[in-house]
Amino acid sequence: MIERRITTELDELLDSYPAVALLGPRQVGKTTLAHSIGEQRPSIYLDLEADADRAKLSEPELYLAEHEDKLVILDEVQRFPGLFQNLRGLIDRGRRKGRRAGRFLLLGSASLDLLKQSGESLAGRIAYLEMHPIDGLEVPAPDLNRLWVRGGFPDSYLATSDRISQRWRQDFIRTYLERDIPLLGPRIPAETLRRFWTMLAHHQSGLLNAAEFARALGVDGKTVASYLDLLVDLLLVRRLEPWHANVGKRLVRSPRIYVRDSGITHTLLGLATQDDVLGHPVAGASWEGFVIESLIAAAPSDTQANFYRTSAGAEIDLLLTLPGRRSWAIEIKRSLAPKVEKGFHHACEDLKPERRIVVYPGTESFPLKDDIEVMPLPALGQALLTAE
Repeated sequence: MIERRITTELDELLDSYPAVALLGPRQVGKTTLAHSIGEQRPSIYLDLEADADRAKLSEPELYLAEHEDKLVILDEVQRFPGLFQNLRGLIDRGRRKGRRAGRFLLLGSASLDLLKQSGESLAGRIAYLEMHPIDGLEVPAPDLNRLWVRGGFPDSYLATSDRISQRWRQDFIRTYLERDIPLLGPRIPAETLRRFWTMLAHHQSGLLNAAEFARALGVDGKTVASYLDLLVDLLLVRRLEPWHANVGKRLVRSPRIYVRDSGITHTLLGLATQDDVLGHPVAGASWEGFVIESLIAAAPSDTQANFYRTSAGAEIDLLLTLPGRRSWAIEIKRSLAPKVEKGFHHACEDLKPERRIVVYPGTESFPLKDDIEVMPLPALGQALLTAE
């Protein structure tokens, strides 16, 4: 079992809040982590996709009141949205008895529905934590390429061969398209959504051009926006917003789009091995997305992630604004001999970041002129983990 960095933070939140919502896509390891947490304290586990467990909650307040001395783990909680109002009453009654923390652990595979429901009825009673796939700081440095090619879903990364890993990801995509998304309500033809998801993989790290996607799919721009919103809400796609401020420059205003898991990106494009990936034009953009996901996962909470680009060509791949308004400008390169373009220099002149960093797939850190640091992904991730 891979030790997940999020475990310590989840324990701390459970000791501080009555309810904690652990959000992440399916198969990312939420249930495994919840069972591990549950073994350390009195707990019960209910899977809200199982008919037997749903039946136990036909009268939720009666059932859950009998277990007020335990941590109640509720899996796939977005399937039971009416439950949140009941949880509010149970939490408030428990507070009056002195039980102020560690009551409920809510696991959800979709962010939007969960946030809507809990935001209305559990304000001040719940903390949110997103569980990412395995990132570049959770595996040994020699295994980074395997993680990049296969992605961070545990069953894909740990598969005994590239072929089995690829098959797992194919099944994962099919299950989302044919079962999970229809359960959430939208009536979107599975083949249409697959085409759109695949187009996003081909367009990895590109600026969003909704009109171009709309023409290719034969739908209107609003429909494309709704498809994209759905994949973002399911935590499968990242919409990286441009940095905006009055710097006297004409700034690009369209977001950049990334399929969040590199392994899913490769499977959508039919790439099963490292040689397949390295021989495909998406390799650089895929590595960029992989690095961005790892760094965002490692950054302190409340860090703001953007990219910066002007019409004149000044560009920063990832601009992290850490708590305290300190900014780190990060350029992402796939080459072992990274070269910094003029656009990065010009962007740094515009923004005056605290640190200027180039991430590359090598193993050593070294300086370049103009206060630029070249760093491997694990070293930069560790610097973010210890940033205050």
